[in-house]
Amino acid sequence: MPHPSPAPSPTPPAWPHCGHGATPEDPIGCRGIHIPGHTACLAHLADVDRDAYLSGLTPGTDIDHRGTTFTQFLLDALLGALHDPATGHPRLGDARFNAAIFEGEAEFGPATFQGSASFRSASFKGDARFDSVTFQSVAHFLGATFEGGARFWSATFKGTAGFWLVTFQSIAEFGWATFEGDAGFASATFEGDAGFGSATFEGVAEFGWATFEGDARFESATFEGDAGFGSATFEGVAGFGFATFQKSAEFGSATFQSLAVFEQVVFEQAVSLGPLVCAGRVQLSGAVFNAPVTLMFAARSLECRRTRWSSTAELRLRYATVDFAHAVFEYPLTIAAEADPFVLHDGQPMAEQALADTPDATVRIASLRGVDAAHLVLADIDLSGCLFIGTLHLDQVRLEGTCSFDKVPSGTQWRGWFPVRFAQRRTLAEEHHWQVSRQTAVRGWNVAIFGAGRVGPAQLAPVYRALRKAFEDGKNEPGAADFYYGEMQMRRHDRTSTTRAERGLLHGYWLLSGYGLRASRAMAWLAAALLVTIVLLMGFGLPNDDPKQEATGTVPPGGGKITFEIDKADPQNPTGNQFTGERFEKALNVTLNSVVFRSSSQDLTTAGTYLEMTSRITEPVLLSLAVLAVRNRVKR
Repeated sequence: MPHPSPAPSPTPPAWPHCGHGATPEDPIGCRGIHIPGHTACLAHLADVDRDAYLSGLTPGTDIDHRGTTFTQFLLDALLGALHDPATGHPRLGDARFNAAIFEGEAEFGPATFQGSASFRSASFKGDARFDSVTFQSVAHFLGATFEGGARFWSATFKGTAGFWLVTFQSIAEFGWATFEGDAGFASATFEGDAGFGSATFEGVAEFGWATFEGDARFESATFEGDAGFGSATFEGVAGFGFATFQKSAEFGSATFQSLAVFEQVVFEQAVSLGPLVCAGRVQLSGAVFNAPVTLMFAARSLECRRTRWSSTAELRLRYATVDFAHAVFEYPLTIAAEADPFVLHDGQPMAEQALADTPDATVRIASLRGVDAAHLVLADIDLSGCLFIGTLHLDQVRLEGTCSFDKVPSGTQWRGWFPVRFAQRRTLAEEHHWQVSRQTAVRGWNVAIFGAGRVGPAQLAPVYRALRKAFEDGKNEPGAADFYYGEMQMRRHDRTSTTRAERGLLHGYWLLSGYGLRASRAMAWLAAALLVTIVLLMGFGLPNDDPKQEATGTVPPGGGKITFEIDKADPQNPTGNQFTGERFEKALNVTLNSVVFRSSSQDLTTAGTYLEMTSRITEPVLLSLAVLAVRNRVKR
């Protein structure tokens, strides 16, 4: 929607002006500068005088038409008078169009401005076309307004290009333009789409505090000097795909309200992107960082698939879900979650209103597949949805702070008519995916995860093993216990690389003590074994009465030495009431002594003797498993 034309300024211009059409409402009238030797501007000059003026112009002449109103016909006549027969295009010297008004289409291409070109505060009512124009000196458009489309395709700016505070009310196209000097678009407003595709910035490119209300396209642009987008606002898609930043790129305090695309971008020098806020997704997939980099993003999503990091890197994030699949980094790379909003240079916290509807600032990683994690450091990251299968050297990853994983279903679940209760532990998202796919799956496991692919115990066991070692190397053996449990679970369920005998042993190890990690389970089995042993001893193992010793001997005739034989009768199987307090006490004594490999010296029946032998083997083992489980949970 076109903007209403601003009211004329009540202040007369600094140059001698035409004054044509003055009214009580506008006593200044036409603000066009006098044509030399006349008291009117070019637009209000008599036809004969205008023709004489135009016929006196030659290619390369300096012209001054500040404040003049140009129709399309008048502009064409002016440029025609400056036509260079050698090139077939207009050639201007110093050109001053400050505060000029171009009412129709302004077609300058492919003119050459040999001197400075000044369009300060100019107003273009229709389309403005500067295709293939060459500005051999400075070109200033400070405060200009383009109400129609502004097109600078393949334009060349050999000096400074100043578009500070310019307002582009429609599309602005600078595709394939070349800025050999500095390019200043600070505080410019692009109300339509802005296209800088394949543009080349050889000097400093300054877009600080610029506002892009439409899409901003910088695909395949080359920034040979420093690029500054600090405090810029991108309300539409910001596309930097395949761009090259050969020096620093500054995006501090920038705001992206939609999608920010940096795919296939090449950063040759050290770069600091951020702190910036993006209400949508930041795409860095395929980007190459050849120097140290610091990224500070508050964004909903960060896509870093197939990125290459050839130097140290630090990613400090808020809110983001990060996809790092198949990224390559040769030096330490840290991904850390920021608990508080980023602090700006003035000490104030960065505004995050664009993310106000996001539940929390937790940083999550969606995938590390294909990554060599030998140099990876994760700090305070939510890994509950992360895909790990295919990650190399996962055992060397460093997990700092509070890195959380998914959990098994809580409470009591039902598998048919049978209740199922899982021991709480940390799990991988891919195990959830596998558990859901099983026919015997119970409720509580997360739904199948998109992109998980073929997942099974054979693929999950090495991942659990690697993460266990990573925790152990970090001197966090209690934290490693859950991943040891997961590894053993996967081996127990693996029918491809685990033999039936091994699965049987693992099943027993799991059943008795949760792989030496569930002390309560081992103690429960120990208590059950003690109780069974006591009951069996009372019923079959203790004799009816303790046999008494008997001494027998023969007195030789005529006296002499008597020889006695001392013997004890065999214990008799119990009869009558076998479950008495006395027999319970004896059975308890025998059983407790068996746990610590001690003999109770209690007489036992044959069955009781075998029961004691069995008890002295099984119950100490169960006690040892319980002690081992406690140790594994408290060891540092």
